Amino acid sequence: MGRLAASAAFALMASTAFAQTSTNPFPAPIEANAGVVAVNFTEFAVIPDADGGEAPRLMHLVDEPGSKRMFVSTMRGRIYSVSYDGKTVTEYLDINAPGWNHPVQFQGSERGFQSFAFHPQFNQRGARGYGRFYTYLDTSNMTPAADFTAADGAKRTHDTVLLEWTAKNPDAPSYDGGAPKELIRVAQPFANHNGGEIAFNPLTPANSPDFGLLYIGSADGGSGGDPMNLAQNLASAFGKILRIDPLGSSSRNGKYGIPKTNPFAGKSDALGEIYAYGVRNPQRFSWDSKDGKMYVADIGQNVVEEISPVTSGANLGWNKWEASYKYVRRQVDLTDPRSEAGLTWPVAEFDHTDALMINNRAAITGVYVYREKEIKPLQNLLIFGDNPSGEIFYVNADKPPNGGQDQIRRILFSDKGTNKTLLQLIREKNAAQGKPPAPRADMRMGRGPRGQIFVLNKRDGVIRLFVP
Repeated sequence: MGRLAASAAFALMASTAFAQTSTNPFPAPIEANAGVVAVNFTEFAVIPDADGGEAPRLMHLVDEPGSKRMFVSTMRGRIYSVSYDGKTVTEYLDINAPGWNHPVQFQGSERGFQSFAFHPQFNQRGARGYGRFYTYLDTSNMTPAADFTAADGAKRTHDTVLLEWTAKNPDAPSYDGGAPKELIRVAQPFANHNGGEIAFNPLTPANSPDFGLLYIGSADGGSGGDPMNLAQNLASAFGKILRIDPLGSSSRNGKYGIPKTNPFAGKSDALGEIYAYGVRNPQRFSWDSKDGKMYVADIGQNVVEEISPVTSGANLGWNKWEASYKYVRRQVDLTDPRSEAGLTWPVAEFDHTDALMINNRAAITGVYVYREKEIKPLQNLLIFGDNPSGEIFYVNADKPPNGGQDQIRRILFSDKGTNKTLLQLIREKNAAQGKPPAPRADMRMGRGPRGQIFVLNKRDGVIRLFVP
């Protein structure tokens, strides 16, 4: 070994000699039986199978109060409208249809149609946002130049695009407008960690500076460990929560606006689109109707899943930190947790080794604060879950914990007096469908009118609703 190599090896050993690395930072398991909240449910609606009889891989559900219906998307690229009583399901848009020019790349478990959002003025005739909605998807069409790339020389596996659609009649049963307008195109260097949720803050009044601004979850570009260190790079769009004005034009490509209230707007060394940074795979976020706080469900690397608050300019730590712990390759360092000043730390987190997870695999999803009165056991709970296992969890929303999983408790489905997990329900439905039992749930959640909590999955096409 040469002198330089030996010195480097010694420095590495010295730096890790006192590290307490682990894949199990929370040895006390989540309580399986204590504090369980059992909630009644109904099979609200069923989305048709995809071609070949494959389950439709339900991904996202949103309410559109102007037309008094909900919409649900599938990873393959379809949007269905669902009536408020669940009895009418109609295909609204197929992004893969000829003429739209953005074929959805849905190969693998992570690529596909990620999210969609309706402008808050979607049903306000004469308003600038009338008829407009937005889709966020992975596409195999990589002909146009990208607005954002990972790094010079990085490979380009596919692109993630933000599209604006304009319906002529927002109440029409199916989309009746023209081809979409492309607002943002991101060249993805890897097949995973592509995009997360897009959403408008539903609590924002029309006279607020935040009204009509679109929040975008942008993952770190994929592979593992953020190899290009993009999440902490303020000149990169990867590993961020972005915020744009989709009806503006002040961006570099002139297709959207950069809000002047964004924390880095006007700075030469940072992207003005950035609202918060240091996230790995921000799949879902929402706002608490009581105090307006924003929470994000950020999927971890190999060890810790986290629910964290999000504020303007916040740094959530990735890839230096995985939740409350320093990130060390495929482990975390248990020494000096939460020891870096200026970072935003999780309110709740759990590790992959917990007995409730499937094969030491976990991916957090959610996340909603339930403030309604209809389902009393759910009142004032911060609700989230684990994607593969379909486990649903809660913590106290008014007194959230300071990280860790000690206060995390389960929400189960009460099926004629018997408590069941979502995966149990899916497998029972698979049997009734004449299909083999699903190996995992691949759960998502959605919010309907009056704060209703809907539970989706990629395995049986059923939309389930928590009811009183």
